[in-house]
Amino acid sequence: MKRRRFFTASAAGMATLAVTGVTGVAGCTSSPGGGSAEGGNPLPPFEFEEMGVARLGEMMASGELTAEALCRKYLERIELLNPLLNAVIEVNPDALAIARQLDAERKEGRVRGPLHGLPVLIKDNIDSGDQLQTTAGSLALEGHRAAADAPVVALLREAGAVLLGKTNLSEWANFRSEMSSSGWSGRGGQSRNPYALDRSPCGSSSGTGAAVAANLCTLGIGTETNGSVVCPSGVCGIVGLKPTLGLWSRRGIIPIAHSQDTAGPMCRSVADAAFLLGALAGFDDQDAPAPVPRGEFFRDYTSFLDPDGLRNTRIGIAREMLGFHPQVDALFGQAVELLKARGAEIIDHLTFPKSREAGAASYQVLLCEFKSDLNAYLASHPSAPVRSLTELIAYNEAHKEKEMPWFGQEIFLAAEAKGDLTSPEYLEALAASKKGWGEEGIDAVMNEHRLDAIIAATNGPAWTIDPVNGDHFSGSSSSPAAISGYPNITVPMGFVHGLPVGISFFGKAWSEPTLLRLAYAYEQASLHRKPPTLKATL
Repeated sequence: MKRRRFFTASAAGMATLAVTGVTGVAGCTSSPGGGSAEGGNPLPPFEFEEMGVARLGEMMASGELTAEALCRKYLERIELLNPLLNAVIEVNPDALAIARQLDAERKEGRVRGPLHGLPVLIKDNIDSGDQLQTTAGSLALEGHRAAADAPVVALLREAGAVLLGKTNLSEWANFRSEMSSSGWSGRGGQSRNPYALDRSPCGSSSGTGAAVAANLCTLGIGTETNGSVVCPSGVCGIVGLKPTLGLWSRRGIIPIAHSQDTAGPMCRSVADAAFLLGALAGFDDQDAPAPVPRGEFFRDYTSFLDPDGLRNTRIGIAREMLGFHPQVDALFGQAVELLKARGAEIIDHLTFPKSREAGAASYQVLLCEFKSDLNAYLASHPSAPVRSLTELIAYNEAHKEKEMPWFGQEIFLAAEAKGDLTSPEYLEALAASKKGWGEEGIDAVMNEHRLDAIIAATNGPAWTIDPVNGDHFSGSSSSPAAISGYPNITVPMGFVHGLPVGISFFGKAWSEPTLLRLAYAYEQASLHRKPPTLKATL
């Protein structure tokens, strides 16, 4: 199934996201833990493999580790593995200098918080006011450097994180063509899944998912419109959290649509996602209007983590979002039994009667908002080489041998033909999409059954990269939370033939504390996360 059909249908059991432009997997190497993969030599062990915020913070506090030493090790790891993964599109030339400054602050007794000195990779559609480019993976924006940090990047720096670099992505966040291939961009080429290098990392936060999974950084940040955080997290065996719309600022991020776009944490554990979520949380009065009214947020979401957090909870199963792969269904069944054993009451066979109508309306919203939002972003960045969607379309046509070798730009053309955001078509579609998956969807179902959360399988197993035919999605459950603007967290659920799949917990707006509690309890009871081995193929 193609991602664009997912956008248009966007209902239970239908998949999202995409890949393109693959190069051959030559000189494949080995497991980061030292075991050999097909066709190569063993890699040396990585001493910080699977280490997260808490452990690395302890090592820095004790003097056992410095930010500079940690940053240097990750840069070496990127140099070693990125030729295979193509996950990092650009390394920050200032990273070591930033790390040294943070070490100096620590020596002076100034520690900014739990992220102090920890290296973070961010997706290449997020502005950073430094030497790094912001291009959405497009050659049309090559050389573009933002004048200022996006607010989420500014908060990241304030928290003491080291911006290690930017990750590759599905070009323009996978909103260009029905035939696109997840993880491919004109500027960055094809990113690959670290569990099998000929498999897709999903998208559009493809590089972030692959990089975090392969331990190329401590933490990662992706963005999502529909599935672009949770899908690459699911197929790359990590934790991905799409926050409630407005919990993180969306300003300074190359957009698809302000009524669904948000950045979110992509990490190897629920605890690390909680650390990152709180560090960047906060309302931005200069941000675009969000269709979700503001609620309560917290600076410290780790306080909600409880290994016994499933006890006396009520969790509903979105059964209509399953059935796309028998082995995924089997793993999901095991997950449900574990939830029960840990004290959860399960309510099965939830239904969402307006899901298909809301999905179709959402796609029309995305087309309308993309034209308006992208034009506004480009207008606010005078140094951008193209100044409008019109100019972008013309650039791609003039450079189609590099920008469109595998797929075209029919979604761009459809968006260009749309009217403005005052048109009845847009306003009616916006109301229908939000009501169908929000008030009459998640809210109604959770109120009726008195639920703490709803669960479904996040994804099917990663498919083989196929630039000719595009993506082959087998399933997804991202639409309810994505279209409504509500939170969604995916956690590793197990493996199908060595390929990771995830389980998603989603719920009402501003329910991140509850979802983190449930996800953490499940994670700690199951412990399905395993580092990848960078095999050439299954």
